[in-house]
Amino acid sequence: MNARDNSTVLAFLGTGLMGAPMVRQLLQAGLSVRVWNRTAAKADALRAAGAVPASTPAQAVEGAAVVISMLDNGAVVTQVAAAALAGLAPGALWIDMSSTAHQEALDLHQALAAHGCAFMDAPVSGGVAGAEAATLAIMAGGSADDFARAQPVLACMGRATLVGPTGSGQIAKLCNQLIVGGTLNIVAEALLLAQAAGADPAAVRQAMRGGFAESRILEVHGQRMLERNFVPGGQVRSQLKDLRNVLAAAAEAGVVLPVASLVTQTYASIGATHAGADQSAALLALEQINPGIVLGGQGRA
Repeated sequence: MNARDNSTVLAFLGTGLMGAPMVRQLLQAGLSVRVWNRTAAKADALRAAGAVPASTPAQAVEGAAVVISMLDNGAVVTQVAAAALAGLAPGALWIDMSSTAHQEALDLHQALAAHGCAFMDAPVSGGVAGAEAATLAIMAGGSADDFARAQPVLACMGRATLVGPTGSGQIAKLCNQLIVGGTLNIVAEALLLAQAAGADPAAVRQAMRGGFAESRILEVHGQRMLERNFVPGGQVRSQLKDLRNVLAAAAEAGVVLPVASLVTQTYASIGATHAGADQSAALLALEQINPGIVLGGQGRA
């Protein structure tokens, strides 16, 4: 598919926090996009940008050469794919850009292959800001031929890398989330230690910038922690889902990941109370086990 060819329909299933700006990038590239979302108003909001809303997944994918799904989790992807199958033309390429379990990606690949369709798992990193700027890191699993077919579309949303066969995209995303989740917790610990030991945590963060401790997490989420700004962004519930999938993939691969287990426990401790908060709310989990110490203050927030 040529990114400037608007004669070929692309279907996009899931137009939420991440999906909506991704659709806008595809439209700006000149593609004809049919959209569906469980909350119809979110799909209809893209009509003004040039998208064509559909009332069901099957209607959305009818005649589409490429289908992209960007949904909440693997169970939802499986449900939506089952609902779409009746309208899906054999030969279509389904690109799932959601974050799911490794096995869920393999199961969807098998189900689509039985229908004569190709499949790639291509989860992303970069958050809403990356989706809005078309700078997403896209980790693709599938065949070289399918990746070549998908590349013009993926390039409208960010930088795509083929990391291995089907299912490998989800493994790469889990590796990404493990690094992100672990680093978020370490940054929270460093800033809270600075606070508790009498240093200025904002000045400590600034002093570390440009050294070996520098990272995007320290830059963006370190500032969020200092400001106590936990409006998402990536959510605690999503990070917890991904970390649990990390542990499942580790069990499948026969490896023990002790740090991943600890980080998962940290997010689980606030999963019920702060599910919709930004991932930087790892700080709140740390404050829970350190009564009386609050970043930016003396008493409990």
